[in-house]
Amino acid sequence: MFFLPALRRHPEFRVGLRDMAPQAPGIAAWGLMTGVAMVKSGLSVVESGLMAVLVFAGSSQLASLPLLIAGAPAWVILATGFCVNLRFVVFSLHLRPYLVHLPPWRRLTHGYLTADLSYVLFTRRFPQPAADAPGRFAQEAYLAGNCFSNWGSWVGASLVGIALANLIPTEWGLGFAGILCLVGILCSLASTRLRIVAALVAGATATAAYALPLKLNIVLAIGVSVLLCLVLERGPGWPRARA
Repeated sequence: MFFLPALRRHPEFRVGLRDMAPQAPGIAAWGLMTGVAMVKSGLSVVESGLMAVLVFAGSSQLASLPLLIAGAPAWVILATGFCVNLRFVVFSLHLRPYLVHLPPWRRLTHGYLTADLSYVLFTRRFPQPAADAPGRFAQEAYLAGNCFSNWGSWVGASLVGIALANLIPTEWGLGFAGILCLVGILCSLASTRLRIVAALVAGATATAAYALPLKLNIVLAIGVSVLLCLVLERGPGWPRARA
């Protein structure tokens, strides 16, 4: 499913599955509550299932639900999803050297399946693109295993949440487990002064600009932290950060 059989047989595919395993329960809890929220917001079971599989973007799904309930125009809903997911443009630019040699359908597959945690785990394991074909294939296999585990945890739990929407109260707040996963990964990546500054500046900016519409505070936080770190990186006393 999704990937070439040779990728699934590669040892790095299993490593990718293993590395995502500790985060899978948190992702599943988040997906479960998102599935419940979709049905309780008024979407049909079929619509909720299609959204879980086709959109596969928890932040965008949750951001669009209040707009759907309020009957907002389609362009507002699409614009909100676009703004919330603009961070994936940064991810794509970073991953381009790793995947640019692949045919379009494989790049599109990775683009659909790569999420926040899979991107973070992949770039932590492989700070630089491989220089030869076997190395590039190994990196792709790891990313494939990582993404497959992440996708399965999210979509599977979302579908369970959709099926059991009337039995699982939203007051459980299980979606917070997914946020805790992201925070844990963030803390493990804050290994240099520049990364710590980026995290603090992004968090402060997103909080200060929380009132902006369409979740633009997230976009602003990314932009401010990136620009500030680019300036600091060129200054004295700040060693160049490795991706």
